[in-house]
Amino acid sequence: MPAELISSPGEGQPHLLKLPRWENAGDLLAEVGDALLLCPHLTGPVMLMGGDWPLRMGDYQALIALLAPISLSLERVCCLEAGARVAAAALGLQVSGPALQTDGGMTGGQEASLARSFAIHQGTLRSGEHRQVSGSVLVLGDVNPGAQIRAEGHVLVWGRLRGIAHAGCSGDRSAVIVALHLRPLQLRIADQVARGPEELPPVGMAEKAHLVEGAIQIDPADPCWPLLSVPAQRSGPSAAGSA
Repeated sequence: MPAELISSPGEGQPHLLKLPRWENAGDLLAEVGDALLLCPHLTGPVMLMGGDWPLRMGDYQALIALLAPISLSLERVCCLEAGARVAAAALGLQVSGPALQTDGGMTGGQEASLARSFAIHQGTLRSGEHRQVSGSVLVLGDVNPGAQIRAEGHVLVWGRLRGIAHAGCSGDRSAVIVALHLRPLQLRIADQVARGPEELPPVGMAEKAHLVEGAIQIDPADPCWPLLSVPAQRSGPSAAGSA
């Protein structure tokens, strides 16, 4: 089934731009362009139903550029693929989990499970604030000294991590902590604890903390950052001190 642009179901609601299943689709902009030709009169906000498409920031930026000349604006994204949710949130788009499907897609229980598996916190965590989530978490902001962020999965900080971060807090030793500026007061991964490094971080380089041979080690983040489910891999000497 090709991409569809569905008119707003009511006042104050966005139009729905529904993509086909990713494995059966062609080029993203070609798919959307064909859908736009069938609804030339529509204007206003749009919600993208991305399904299982592995969309990234460049894809969203291209869609925004395609929609803008015809007075359509991409404002919300509803998708299954976790990396697509991260990329949308990083651009300031509203993000939600996949809608309930009746065509053999996700069930309500699966949708709830996905919502628990990945959380997005928009804004800075300030001193005295604590946040704990099941699954992994992306913080779009800083984690200040005196603040704590805990997750059963990975902890990703699109900003400065200077407080306390605990990844794998239920015992997942493959969990990682990644930040654009990784200088926390304390790092925890599963049952391991380490102080953050004291030297300034490399300019323009995101870093990750992960377990290597049972100890917390800090390395440059993988090029595919933000990562969501990649197990720790050994690379380079340890940079984190013992607690």
